[in-house]
Parts: sequence; structure tokens; C-alpha cells
Amino acid sequence: MWESKININSIQEFRGATRMYLGVGALEKFNDIASDLVKKGINKVIVVTDEIVYTVTKIKEKIEKIMDEKGIEYVVYTGVKPNPNVDMIDEVKKMGLDFGAKAIIGVGGGSHIDTAKSAAILLEYPEYTARELYEFKFSAEKALPIIAINTTHGTGTEVDRFAVASIEEKGYKPALVYDCIYPLYAINDPLTTVTLPESQTTFTSIDAINHVTEAATTLVANPYTILLAKETIRLITKYLPEAKADPQNLTARYYLMYASSIAGTCFDNGLLHFTHALEHPLSGIKPELPHGLGLAILLPAVVKAIYPAKPEVLAEIFEPIVPGLKGIPGEAEIIAKGIEKWLFSVGVTKKLSDEGYTIDDIERLIDLAFNTPSLDILLSMAPIKATKEIVKQIYLDSMNPLNK
Repeated sequence: MWESKININSIQEFRGATRMYLGVGALEKFNDIASDLVKKGINKVIVVTDEIVYTVTKIKEKIEKIMDEKGIEYVVYTGVKPNPNVDMIDEVKKMGLDFGAKAIIGVGGGSHIDTAKSAAILLEYPEYTARELYEFKFSAEKALPIIAINTTHGTGTEVDRFAVASIEEKGYKPALVYDCIYPLYAINDPLTTVTLPESQTTFTSIDAINHVTEAATTLVANPYTILLAKETIRLITKYLPEAKADPQNLTARYYLMYASSIAGTCFDNGLLHFTHALEHPLSGIKPELPHGLGLAILLPAVVKAIYPAKPEVLAEIFEPIVPGLKGIPGEAEIIAKGIEKWLFSVGVTKKLSDEGYTIDDIERLIDLAFNTPSLDILLSMAPIKATKEIVKQIYLDSMNPLNK
């Protein structure tokens, strides 16, 4: 059993700081949130989103009506795109400063909420730019209050202290980890996810699986992260096919949102390692690559690499996907191929070569993995030593299908 692999003499920190509302109709809780903002003297906010998410989900009409009733003034930034960059964050900062925003509301998925988190810091440190923030030219200890209205089921950022953005001219995609960017409130309403494109329904769910795969196997993993990982994978394995078959299935959407949030809590406690450290260079140099797709492509090869170090944990949490594993090191190839087969079954059949990457790109990807600010910290959390040879092999194993 995996319990024997936990060092009970290692004192671990258990985290959870955001008040989250989960359930069909949870968006109505924004009324209470707005009342709390007014009590705190917050009467000006900036909403960070994109036009499609904001309107198609009907979030715009609901929250603007409530803010009008409560006397909260607002401006709306709608320039967020997938894999957000530092220029977008600087635009939000300028809009927020000009308006005098006292809080920030992120509406959308990880790109939107991470942009809001980053801007929330810069609105407290206006002398700095987003590039300086993401190149760690200063350390942030404060940020404007953040409200996260989540519209996907993969990011986990609505309940954690992480944010990501790209510095495109350098191919960098660093990650921030600051206590000050825990959202004050988060809303997870399944009704806001029914308009998700099928591809994003899939990719965001696989993002959550990657979160827990890493968090359950880092050097700081603990029983809590393993418990959350096991439940996350069970729920996604069960409910992702249902959501794909019927996008209006609110029960499926509910449990996928729940899985995403507990996965966020999981990696907030256990941190991340290879899959995210190696995906950030992929979408750093090709921003058009969906983050969840990049993670899905890497997942089988990463599990293959780390399985000999964590066989008991990985065999148990991946039981719904690859049943019957004994949790012994020699099963690395079996679980990797089993995960890839499952990914193909839910429609994720792409590999790095399909996305235009070649063997000639690998050296640059390795360089970015080891030299992008903050990714070295993720690599240091891996259950095996993150050598350049290991990283190269993961990229090579992700170029083409393992099942041939």
C-alpha cells in the first residue's frame, strides 16, 4: 500500500484559503459577495474576462445587475486570450489604475482568473510591470481582493495561490506562487460550463488529472494529496464521457467542477513537477497550443518516467483508467500505454509531432524547462532527479504514440 511510502516524520502543510460556492445556480451567491464587498468599503471593481465568455454564459447580465443594485461601479476588460501574456496583464493594470479599482473579478477559465490574479498584484505595486512580476524582480506580499467566477473544470486556480502568464518574446511561461492571490471568493456554477466547446471540456478535465498526478507524487506529497488525487481521477473518468455525450448534463458538469477544485487544492498542497514544467515551454513557444492538450500529450511519458519511484501511489490513483496494476516498478510501460489508450478513447489522439514539434525543437524545450523562471522549482519537486536526459526522454516519448 502507498501508505508505507509516506514519511510520517516529515511535517507537511495543509492549505485551503478560499470560500468557494459550488452548485447549480451558485452564481446567485454573487449577491452575497457584492454585499460583502460593499461592507468592506469596496465600491469600484474591474472585471477581467473576454467578450464571448462574459456574454454567452449570461454572467454579464447577472453580475452587472447585482453591482448596479449595490452601487458598485465597474469597468470590464475583455482582452484575455488563451495562454495569457504579460502585455494583457499590463493592460488590465492600466485600466484598473485609471479607474481606481479596489477589487478584481476574474470571469472565465484559468487564463482569465490568472490574468486577474496577476493584475491584482500589480495594482498594489504599480511601479512594476508584468514582465518584472513574472521575472521575479520583486516579491509580492499583497494584492487587491480577488473574486473568481470559474467557467471551466480543469484549472483549480479559483481555489489556489498560483498564476501563470507568458513572456512571449523569450518563450517563457513562468508560474507565480503567492499567498496574496488566493481568491477571497470563488463561484463554481455548472450552468456556466454547458457552453464549453467539446475540446475544452476534455482538455480542462485532463488538466485536472495532471494536477493530481503530479501533486500525489512530488517530494512533498502527503496522504491528503493522494486522497484528493484518487477521487479526482475517479470522478473525471466517470463524468467526462457523460459531459461529452450530453453537454447539458448538469450532474456531470457539477462533479467535473468539483473534481477540478479538489485537484486545485491537491496541487496547492502537493505542488507540481514534470508535466507542467515541460508543458510550459511547449505553449511558451506555441501559444496557440491549448494548455490541457499539451499536458495530455506529456502525461503518459511522465508517468512512465516516474512510475518506478512511485508505483504504489500511481497504481492506486489510476485504478479507474488502468485497472489491475500491482504497484510494482516493472509496470511503467503498461500504465503509460494504458493512460494513452484512455486519452485516445476520450478523443485526445494528438502527439507532439501532430502539433508541429520536431526532434530539432527538443534542445530549445529542454533549455526553457531548466531556465524559465520558477520551472526549476517544479523540476526540483519531481520524485526522480530531473536531469536533462530524463527531460529529453519524456519529450521523445511524447513525439509519437506509445501504442503502435
